[in-house]
Amino acid sequence: MSAAIPVVDEQYLHFLMEMITDDRLARFAEVLDLRTRYITIVLEDIYQTQNASAVIRTCELTGVQDVHIIENRYSFEIHPDIVLGSSKWLNIYQYKGEENNSFMAISALKEKGYHIVATCPASGVTMLPDISLDKPIALLFGTERRGLSGTAFEMADETLAIPMAGFTESFNISVSAAIILYNLTSRIRSSDVNWRLSENERKAILLEWCRRSIKRIKVIERNYYKNNPH
Repeated sequence: MSAAIPVVDEQYLHFLMEMITDDRLARFAEVLDLRTRYITIVLEDIYQTQNASAVIRTCELTGVQDVHIIENRYSFEIHPDIVLGSSKWLNIYQYKGEENNSFMAISALKEKGYHIVATCPASGVTMLPDISLDKPIALLFGTERRGLSGTAFEMADETLAIPMAGFTESFNISVSAAIILYNLTSRIRSSDVNWRLSENERKAILLEWCRRSIKRIKVIERNYYKNNPH
């Protein structure tokens, strides 16, 4: 849902699969069974690399395939000691270089049918246990200091908060994302909504996972297409 799914060259996919062990292919299939694009994450101007990287790791662990990064004032950087390689298994989309990257990113997600949900600690909004799963959800997270931009709130279809029992105003962003993603992914998997990847999506992701698992893939790929012109 997050991007046009390319038509997979199945002959090339099977060629690459022959270089992957059976155990690893079985693991790929197991993880793909739990991957989803029904829920996606949008990080807006997260300048704390530790927090952004922790959210990416949480996405991978909860089966959320796509992460959207909006870079208005701050550039996105991955903290390798925190992601622990998790980013290589995800599709990460970056929005930068435009006058209003937030507008561009959210508009694109709306066009793909996502229900835009802004997260914030305010009262009088939808609480996590009450949010509907009838439509695919794009969750927007902002910085801990400034929160989301005015554009993000104006374009959001709904605002979401986590119920809290203490005096402190909010969880930090990485904890908030973990709580929300665990809750929503658990709920969709026990629901009747069509949350799974399509067969073509699975093949496209599997192809990319194979490519990222094989050493000297660019040389292999160049030689393959030289000997197998289309």
